[in-house]
Amino acid sequence: MPDLLVPMPRFPYKSDRLKPLRAFCQTVRLGSVSRASEALYVSQPAITLQLQALERELGVALFERSGRRLAPTREGQLLYEMAQPLVESLDGLGTQFRDRIRGLDAGELNIAANSSTILYLLPRIVEHFRSQYPDVRLTLHNAASADGTDLLRSDAVDLAVGSMLDVPADLSYAPVYRFEPLLIAPPGHPLLAQRTLKLADLSAYGLILPPKRLVTYRLVDLVFQQNRVAYTVALEVGGWEVIKQYVAMGMGISIIASICLTEADRDRLASRSLSEWFPSRTYGVVVRKGKYLSPQARAFIQLIKPDLFAARSYDESGPSER
Repeated sequence: MPDLLVPMPRFPYKSDRLKPLRAFCQTVRLGSVSRASEALYVSQPAITLQLQALERELGVALFERSGRRLAPTREGQLLYEMAQPLVESLDGLGTQFRDRIRGLDAGELNIAANSSTILYLLPRIVEHFRSQYPDVRLTLHNAASADGTDLLRSDAVDLAVGSMLDVPADLSYAPVYRFEPLLIAPPGHPLLAQRTLKLADLSAYGLILPPKRLVTYRLVDLVFQQNRVAYTVALEVGGWEVIKQYVAMGMGISIIASICLTEADRDRLASRSLSEWFPSRTYGVVVRKGKYLSPQARAFIQLIKPDLFAARSYDESGPSER
């Protein structure tokens, strides 16, 4: 028990570990205390005191004389290999920081989004971002919602843009855009001419839908199930451009968010609102809670929704309503 009360020796230099380690590394590199003092603009006695204090703390001799040079002992060489990267990193901190400040407009930005988001929502946003930040290397990862969340969790992407129904506890979703649900069919289709359209009226026609694992399929199935209305899937295929092509060919009808319908579709497709039965689809920004958002990521989000940061706080806990 008495031994526990004996105070540990204290060395003044411990308040600044960088100085003795810098002196040690320079002495090893230059082979003498005098040269180390000249390189560091510190007196020789100050260098000697720092080296002696370092040896006392570690309990080993760090140098031995080899001719007119001071050479590190075996233990000194080990300490040099450990300390040199730390000293160089700290000594270069100011330069690295200034370089990083100058490079805030450069760097990389990785974004996950599904094909419809990349095709219909992001082109103008990406165009504006590229014009404002031409030095940023932007990569769009074409990924379905489930794959996009995996990329977020592994930090393979900075953020995701898309639509979410169920938001996992470790992610935050900030909806920005809202799009109307539409029935699409070839022009002249019987459903388009009906004065009143019921959900059951769709049962007579086969649906062309994206794969089951995607949000659209799950949403369509949920609405039909909740209303106890039977439906038939005539074709399951990925990609809204493919789906629209098959609908235009008369192979079935589909339920689509208005974002996916363009002016180029006007001649081959007709549409009708299904907002009475299906909820609007929201699209927005998804981030992993606790992830630091780089300046590039924040700039991209600002282009998606300029006032998003004013309404939401993207701190270490992720986006949250203020």
